Amino acid sequence: MYKKKPGIDIIAKVLDAVYAHNTDALFVMSLMHQYEERGSLSKKQLQGLLAKAQNVKDISPSWLGTLEAIILKMPTRHKSTVEVITPIYTKDENIGKLISEILSRYPQHKRVLFLKSKYENNELMTAEEIAELNKFHKILLSKK
Repeated sequence: MYKKKPGIDIIAKVLDAVYAHNTDALFVMSLMHQYEERGSLSKKQLQGLLAKAQNVKDISPSWLGTLEAIILKMPTRHKSTVEVITPIYTKDENIGKLISEILSRYPQHKRVLFLKSKYENNELMTAEEIAELNKFHKILLSKK
């Protein structure tokens, strides 16, 4: 939170001026109450006060500039958004078909068994491994 330094309190002066302009404004009254109780306002509340104060013609432009500077000095807090987690790797159906066709004819083929374990564990297959599978499929299944 913004800590008040001893000296001129611009926020209180702006609150008083905006309240004097419109004594029925509930928003300004609640800001005054919170400022008296806690001694500070949030960045969003100060931005709302600045918007109200800009409509009042009796307020000094230097007060508005000081209020803007106070707002700019305050940290901006962002709410984290819920991220939809997408899987990094999606299984390619064609690779699964190639593996199952090769293993149906040659169930003990060690290299294809290794690639099948990689495929089932959702590990990325390199372009060389995919090319190797295509080559095995072409060679082994064309020998019918």
